[in-house]
Amino acid sequence: MSSKSQDNDDNFEGQSALKEELNKKIKEQKVLLDELSNLKKSRRVYIQQRNSNIFFLADRSQTLGSCKQELDSMKKDLQDM
Repeated sequence: MSSKSQDNDDNFEGQSALKEELNKKIKEQKVLLDELSNLKKSRRVYIQQRNSNIFFLADRSQTLGSCKQELDSMKKDLQDM
């Protein structure tokens, strides 16, 4: 097998792995959206501070909106691959 053919195979496998990882994240995001959508209005929602173990009280509707935007972004990235 030529070196160029090997590079194409490696690139295809790498892109396939990226797609699988993105699909997994999309599924996780969908579950998160369902969970947030089904919460009672009186329930509290906390978001985690990036790169730490600190959580802050957040507005449920704002959190739901940002999760929807993130899901849309992930779907767009998957289509662009």
